[in-house]
Amino acid sequence: MDVLELRKKAIQIRKDLLIMIHGAKTGHTGGSLSNTDILTALYYGVMRINPSQPKWEDRDRFIASKGHSVESLWCILADLGFFPKEELATFSRFGTRLIGHPNNKVPGIEMNTGALGHGLAISVGMALAAKRDSKPYLVYCLMGDGEQAEGSVWEAAMAGAHYKLDNLIGIVDRNRLQISGSTEEVMGLEPLEEKWAAFGWNVVSIDGNDMEALKNAFSSIPEVPGKPTLIMANTVKGKGVSFAENAPHWHHHVPNDEELAKALEELAAALERINQKNEVQP
Repeated sequence: MDVLELRKKAIQIRKDLLIMIHGAKTGHTGGSLSNTDILTALYYGVMRINPSQPKWEDRDRFIASKGHSVESLWCILADLGFFPKEELATFSRFGTRLIGHPNNKVPGIEMNTGALGHGLAISVGMALAAKRDSKPYLVYCLMGDGEQAEGSVWEAAMAGAHYKLDNLIGIVDRNRLQISGSTEEVMGLEPLEEKWAAFGWNVVSIDGNDMEALKNAFSSIPEVPGKPTLIMANTVKGKGVSFAENAPHWHHHVPNDEELAKALEELAAALERINQKNEVQP
């Protein structure tokens, strides 16, 4: 997809995840809205995947280390045909495969995640395996910024640099809010980019809700041979829904009927603006 198509797709995914969360009466709304552009750019614009062969050996791997924001991922996998879209209606219901965190019983999911701090270490292992087996695939790992307080993240960061894993891409969804408030109040992270660089990573800082910037950043990897890349994706929590943006309580707030209707109206208006001007970002 080109950038215009990716922007339109991201609006569709935001609609789908809001409807899914509303129906289930549970979910992590804010973080899923903030990471939708990142996942849309990856799955529709960059990653080598094949929904009809989810275990294809040379596929790129994606690990959602911030597994609690799985709703956007479920909607994307369904849209791509990894499983029937109708199954989204079972999200978080008894007996469903589509639980509140990634579940590797579902095609397209590499590993169960959700215990924060684990995803990057597994990604390091996958990337190292690719190097040793001379495989061409890349490994992408999406982390939350609150997750950066986990010590295991930095152990994995050291290992990634030590083994010169330039096929490894870490992404931080830097929306600056976590369940208990501002990241800088809960556990100060800054200077976060400098910390990753000091651990031996090539750091690229972008607007994580800018589809063109995302696609360009992902397409340039590996930018520095012999170094893993860290994409610092500066995002807005609740992106795309005006009354949810930068609102901490939307971390796991479920929209009521009125809020859902208003959110869908705003997203429809954003899509109309794109159709009219072809250059307006939602």
